Amino acid sequence: MGGGLLVAGTTSDAGKSVVTAGICRWLVRRGVKVAPFKAQNMSLNSFVTREGAEIGRAQAMQAQAARVEPTALMNPVLLKPGSDRSSQVVLMGKPVGEMSARGYHGGRQEALLGTVTDCLEQLRSTYDAVICEGAGSPAEINLRRTDIVNMGIARAAKFPVLVVGDIDRGGVFASFFGTTALLSAEDQSLVAGYLVNKFRGDVSLLEPGLDMLYGLTGRRTYGVLPFTHGLGIDEEDGLRVSMRGAVRESVVAPPHGEEVLRVAVCAVPLMSNFTDVDALAAEPGVVVRFVDRADELADADLVVVPGTRGTVKALAWLRERGLADALVRRAAEGRPVLGICGGFQVLGERIEDEVESRAGVVDGLGLLPVRVRFDRAKTLARPVGSALGEPVEGYEIHHGVADVRGGEPFLDGCRVGAVWGTHWHGSLESDGFRRRFLVEVARAAGRRFVPAPDTSFGVLREEQLDRLGDLVEEHADTDALWRLIEGGAPGGLPFVPPGAPPAVPGAGALDSRGAAPDPAPQSPEGLDFAGSAASRGEGLEIAGSAGLGQEAEHHVDQEAK
Repeated sequence: MGGGLLVAGTTSDAGKSVVTAGICRWLVRRGVKVAPFKAQNMSLNSFVTREGAEIGRAQAMQAQAARVEPTALMNPVLLKPGSDRSSQVVLMGKPVGEMSARGYHGGRQEALLGTVTDCLEQLRSTYDAVICEGAGSPAEINLRRTDIVNMGIARAAKFPVLVVGDIDRGGVFASFFGTTALLSAEDQSLVAGYLVNKFRGDVSLLEPGLDMLYGLTGRRTYGVLPFTHGLGIDEEDGLRVSMRGAVRESVVAPPHGEEVLRVAVCAVPLMSNFTDVDALAAEPGVVVRFVDRADELADADLVVVPGTRGTVKALAWLRERGLADALVRRAAEGRPVLGICGGFQVLGERIEDEVESRAGVVDGLGLLPVRVRFDRAKTLARPVGSALGEPVEGYEIHHGVADVRGGEPFLDGCRVGAVWGTHWHGSLESDGFRRRFLVEVARAAGRRFVPAPDTSFGVLREEQLDRLGDLVEEHADTDALWRLIEGGAPGGLPFVPPGAPPAVPGAGALDSRGAAPDPAPQSPEGLDFAGSAASRGEGLEIAGSAGLGQEAEHHVDQEAK
């Protein structure tokens, strides 16, 4: 049975995803057969595996770091927020229904522990090591009883836990101490130590604090990773990363031709797979920014309407902000617009939605001769084709079925003048197609922009992953990390008071230190998602008033932005 490690975090966006990827890349370079794992992921950035399963895009990126093919085993539970109160539950790569926080945390999440541990055990039987990523913070004391992604999975697998803290936010020592001190004695016994992320300055100035932290907790710090620009790789919903320019986030490379090309991405609500534009930002001379005002489209050479988990909601948002009228004017003037997935649906004539928003028939922007009907079954595919004379690969994740009634064929969608629409995510990662597409955009925009002939998005991505591996190898105690992965948490780690608080009356069967009981394993078939709704493919309407767990606030904040 392979060893493993759980990478937890003091907060959301502490760097768990990239640290997990960095450890995977470091291990595979030293000859270790390694796989990533995240029991439960909340994300609107997802990916389709070759077997047709939908998983978090961060886990697909981590699989690439480990140089293995991503599978549903690596992310058995994916939550895709549809609002601040409900999410679509994707189990083993397939949607099983919509659930509120209260419904999910009211027992159904806990019942999934057997499923996720089965997936983890399958990975452990195949790989030398499995590097797990936690979610949010392991010290979410209100959710510990039903936790299956942080200490719940660590306890089940007896994995050591490395807690990552983002020192760039401040308060990292308090966060490390408080995270540990809010865990039960049983959970604390697995917390091996800490990893500081995004440190700026002289490490020697930090060392006295690390020594004091050791004195307070009895746990060492396994490394201090420096703040590093340009690591814009796929995280769960790292919009802040992509807004700084995605792959080349800090500095846009000089243009290969005479002028730059400006790309504006409409930051629609519930935006999904905005990583589609990372490949554009990788091109020298292409400036990518996210916008939410009509006047910000004025100087854009290309406007991208990206995917969204709420197509009708995104359409209303575009109209409320004047962006819809600006897009219509652009189309009339022959200025380029690209719609991807939900953005493609928005550009069509009509949307019939009795599934996602249940809004019925809604008029689209009418820029493309397309009518969309939402189906309860979700399309999950990895299409291959060609466009503009170049081969293209992509992936599809959508409920909307497009009836294309004219225009020039473009992937599975169409083109009318300078307006393009497709359901294919990831198509711009195909280098030849991306260059030809940018030539078309530059011509329509009247820009003297020439794409560089040798930009390879795949090579750039590999360079980013190697840089993550370098960070771990150069700034972490890798010998000590390997001992953790191979042998588990050190024995005799001290208890840090006060520990988890006593059980709240009516909150469920917690023990006096807040440890979760061991639920009986259940298979996916054993779960009751509102009776037979999953088998019927029907969405679940369960009222609730809470967010959906460790990272809900993060997603709500992103929607507000």
